[in-house]
Amino acid sequence: MPHTPPPPQNRPRAKAMRRRMTDAELKFWNAVRAHRLMGMGFRRQFPIGPYIVDFACPAYRIIVEIDGSQHGDDQAIRKDAVRSRFLGECGWTILRFTNADALTGLDDLCLHVITVAGLVRPAPIQHEGAHP
Repeated sequence: MPHTPPPPQNRPRAKAMRRRMTDAELKFWNAVRAHRLMGMGFRRQFPIGPYIVDFACPAYRIIVEIDGSQHGDDQAIRKDAVRSRFLGECGWTILRFTNADALTGLDDLCLHVITVAGLVRPAPIQHEGAHP
């Protein structure tokens, strides 16, 4: 699918959203900004087509969405599905996390992101009684 330019109003909206990040978004941003996460370059509040995504790593085509509780109601779930379908058709992988994931489990969140990017392999499952 060819690049879909963002609507003109999305650039100023994205800029305003960067100034009003949630605590969870800010915590994740501080962990990934300036290529801090295994050299991955993230952009925050990044316009893609008609949408503004929370965080995008264009080199790996990964989007990280950090969602508040409002994303749990039926209408939001349907809207998120349409949005995810569009972004997926554009070649992006969408990773969704909750605010709690970012605030209390940031290391696990970051590990998942770099695993999806292929920068680390998942740890093998250890079975009880197994010997190395």
